[in-house]
Amino acid sequence: MTEVIFNGHAGRLEGRYHQSENPSAPVALILHPHPQYGGTMNNKVIYTLFSCFQNLGFSVLRFNFRSVGRSQGEFEDGPGELADATAALDWLQSVNPEARQCWIAGYSFGAWIGLQLLMRRPDINNFIAVSPPANEKDFAFLAPCPAPGLITQGCLDEIVTPSTVTSLVKRLNTQRNVSVDYAMIEGADHMYNNHLVDLYKIAGHYIIDAMKRKSPTKKRRGRRKKSELENMENDTLLLESDMPEADDDFDNEPDDINFEDEE
Repeated sequence: MTEVIFNGHAGRLEGRYHQSENPSAPVALILHPHPQYGGTMNNKVIYTLFSCFQNLGFSVLRFNFRSVGRSQGEFEDGPGELADATAALDWLQSVNPEARQCWIAGYSFGAWIGLQLLMRRPDINNFIAVSPPANEKDFAFLAPCPAPGLITQGCLDEIVTPSTVTSLVKRLNTQRNVSVDYAMIEGADHMYNNHLVDLYKIAGHYIIDAMKRKSPTKKRRGRRKKSELENMENDTLLLESDMPEADDDFDNEPDDINFEDEE
């Protein structure tokens, strides 16, 4: 894993990046929760998603929104963070010009930003939205939702009301040619305490299934090679055990961060 610094619209942005050995590997961008409630790229849920994509062969980037960590700029509660995500995706694609697919994943506030980015970037093939704050943010812009995806929610979430997320998923799936999978995780709260492995496995199996279903992009015409599909099948083995150990940044996350109010 590599520390990276790239330019955003309000200054430098700090990130952590994993580069796949395969030049045509898909890419994934991971967006963290609310900066004003302790959200950083080292959040436990963010690291879980990062590890999942990494172990399935993706080139993957997580980064700090403006005003977080060493990222420059002022918090803007939406517009600025969307600009940061755009800059991050541009950087990720610039170092992976042969990537065959592009994914976006976000948690809570990051899910809201990620889905806005999805609407603006037709090059994004799929998404994962973890606990999107449907009780506080307006998701009417998903009209229609332009790509398939997975939404997960904890049934004991004390921050994001589960019923509002369920209603969001139902509304999206009434749209023509839209397919959004939904996983309600029993016993999980907003931080997915004691349920990170469940999240890891649900996300991982969705990614594997979606990659098998997805037709090649315009850059790569023709059918997927048999060897590619066999490699994707073998990736399921990575999901049969617990997540890998977290990196140093994750282990050293400050204990005084208050996640209880995190969006």
